[in-house]
Amino acid sequence: MAGSNLIGWTRRNFLKASTIASAAAAIPAWLNAAQLSPFSQVNFSGPDSLRAHALSRGLFYGTAVNPSLLDVDGMTAGNTSDPYTLLVAGQANMLVAEYAMKWGPLRPTSATFNFAPADRLMRFAALAGQRVRGHNLCWHESLPDWFKTTATRDNARLLLVEHIQTVASRYRGQIHSWDVVNEAVEPKDGRPDGLRNSPWLGLMGPDYIELAFQTAAIADPGAKLTYNEYDIELDTAEQTAKRGYVMLLLRRLMARNVPIHAVGVQSHLKATGPQPGVGLQSFIREVRKMGLQVYITELDVNTRGLEGGPEAQDYAVAQVYRKYVSLVLPEPNVSAVITWGISAAHTWMNESKVEWAQREDGAPQRPLPFDDKMDATPAFSALRNAIDSSRASVAPVASAPAVDPATLYQPFRVQGSPTTAPPAVKSPRIQ
Repeated sequence: MAGSNLIGWTRRNFLKASTIASAAAAIPAWLNAAQLSPFSQVNFSGPDSLRAHALSRGLFYGTAVNPSLLDVDGMTAGNTSDPYTLLVAGQANMLVAEYAMKWGPLRPTSATFNFAPADRLMRFAALAGQRVRGHNLCWHESLPDWFKTTATRDNARLLLVEHIQTVASRYRGQIHSWDVVNEAVEPKDGRPDGLRNSPWLGLMGPDYIELAFQTAAIADPGAKLTYNEYDIELDTAEQTAKRGYVMLLLRRLMARNVPIHAVGVQSHLKATGPQPGVGLQSFIREVRKMGLQVYITELDVNTRGLEGGPEAQDYAVAQVYRKYVSLVLPEPNVSAVITWGISAAHTWMNESKVEWAQREDGAPQRPLPFDDKMDATPAFSALRNAIDSSRASVAPVASAPAVDPATLYQPFRVQGSPTTAPPAVKSPRIQ
């Protein structure tokens, strides 16, 4: 892959884009005159990569990936020419599976696990010297079809414990951090504690959250255990209230000595409307007082409602990246920024059928640091510059531990699944 790429943004493009309400400000200083030239190039490989700039400041830049798109065999042989594979390997020092580690794809039946895609990701990360985040161990969505007919109040505890023990133990010592519980708060459901009326809550009660963290701590004691949540970035009344309920949950877990180390702030942002501000900053600082890290876990920018072509999209998206990353990264407990995908070629937005993820003009979304041709977008420069200005240079963080390919295997039957005689539940006791 070439070490530099052309970004054909002319001054006319920017002036045209600046007429849009959400991008009305003058061309920012971080896009200097050289970058505005149609003949200029933005270098993004090697020392100019997001990976190198993040490492130099003790940070993680990561991306969500689909393991099936990665040329693992070519990486093993040292001769891959696949642009996506090279981009992921060159830009990120942390990976997370977009789908492969969720219940649905990971557990096709109640009695079997399919680890092949997740194993593929682990193998790639080991080859590329990258860390991996596990996403996720407990969520109300992406549950397999069999869950509705199999899970009951009698066996839900066993199902959850068995799943976490099996998955987290398999990758024990190889995972940087697990999203143990994902999106457990929903104030609209009307509970005094703000918890979501999820299948897990209905089957087990609110202690399912504590059980998940306790079980993960035993299965993979070296991993950072994370609670991951969305719609807590803005200072709107709705998101401010949700932040408060998340804080209530965190304080409860800390007070009960539940092993939790970090909070994931998903950061699916919009180019139009309110932007993150002091409310999120205060939340991050309060979390720091509790001894918790913060990871920006699913960053991208939706341009629905924004008029204009690709240039207008790119300008607005870059503005959001610059302002947001410059807001959160100076906080010393924010140690990772992970975009939900790396290029527009594989963003979930351009694959989604939901209306709010699509542009009204039908044009593809351009929400990430690279476009569908694997060329750097202005968001790349915005993100890299925000990383550079966030803190002083430090020694690089440690590389990923090695993974033995001989340990990879196909789906297998799990002792104690609901289709066999269940043994006594061996799970940590809730205190």
